[in-house]
Amino acid sequence: MFKIQTLNNISVVGLERLPRERYEIASEIANPDAILVRSANMHDMEIPASVKAIGRAGAGTNNVPVAEMTRRGVVVFNAPGANANAVKELVLAAMLMAARNIAQAWRFACELQGDDAAIHEAVEAGKKRFVGFELPGRTLGVVGLGAIGVRVANAARALGMQVIGYDPTITVQRAWQLASDVKQALSLDDLLARSDFVTFHVPLTDQTRNMINAERIRVLPKGAVLLNFSRQGILDDEAVIAALDAGHLYAYCCDFPNNRLKGHPRVIALPHLGASTKEAEDNCAIMVADQIRDYLEDGNITNSVNFPDIILARTEGYRLTIVNSNVPNMVGQISTDLAAAGLNIVDMLNRSRGDIAVTLIDVDQPCPEATLAQIQAIDGVLSVRQLDA
Repeated sequence: MFKIQTLNNISVVGLERLPRERYEIASEIANPDAILVRSANMHDMEIPASVKAIGRAGAGTNNVPVAEMTRRGVVVFNAPGANANAVKELVLAAMLMAARNIAQAWRFACELQGDDAAIHEAVEAGKKRFVGFELPGRTLGVVGLGAIGVRVANAARALGMQVIGYDPTITVQRAWQLASDVKQALSLDDLLARSDFVTFHVPLTDQTRNMINAERIRVLPKGAVLLNFSRQGILDDEAVIAALDAGHLYAYCCDFPNNRLKGHPRVIALPHLGASTKEAEDNCAIMVADQIRDYLEDGNITNSVNFPDIILARTEGYRLTIVNSNVPNMVGQISTDLAAAGLNIVDMLNRSRGDIAVTLIDVDQPCPEATLAQIQAIDGVLSVRQLDA
């Protein structure tokens, strides 16, 4: 029986992927094998030594101590693309709200007073303050062409916009999904100089923090609109506000309100709604639940942020999954210990990522506890598990 701890309300649709005859699931549980989390901050949490995997029901893992988990040999999963449509729709909505001054017009309409005749008169007199512009023919710059960025780019093309993208690490898979007439920017500054709207879909790292600052804002054409539905900190809020006040930027739309942004007449700050749809929550929960189950039961890894992808079909034999430092002769030492115990290797796969390597080995007989302990004692081995046949 595997034990799963939930730190947030995880979609029931996802939890149903973990059969109750094999999984015990609770928010309070001793010695969990895995943790499912959405937004809870795990950095100050004492994570039990029993934990073998963490599943983040979303894309970002800033709330998970990934580096520490890697040192402990704990795999961290996320759900890339599961909320992509939800975020795409919000970005499109934000572009329309900015272009047509919808937020400002809504506030104006809500504050109207008097009888219907007076309101009608005020509407006719005041509506010219909210004249906007249309999207076709405008240029959208998309920074980051992952699951979300590609969807945003393709949807903008369908709306008649010109689209340019910048992502030096775009994958072949995402490139195939991108509309063929999306133009490639040579650099971030090249994209900024050519864009009427710019939307960001990158993780928050040391390299992306404040990537849009006062200097880069000056590269943008006058009247540009910035959209940030990725992570707070990618844009320098102070620099954005200064550019709005100076009239260089037309609007700023984001998912991360704070005291500097809220109430500014040219800012649309939403309360982190990017993935807040039932469909996105279900999709994220299903994806991470399936990944956790595949790892706990078969040792397979897909969509990990710290471990290599590794999939070995179960056919016959008894499976070992070994996590170790990515150094020479690890597989040789492990094989030597198995041979000394009289175990024959039926199938094996080894994959590495950075400083971490994972080995899946199917042997013809159950591995004795003494041999498992011997492998665990190898310098550099972080964890060893023998899985149920």
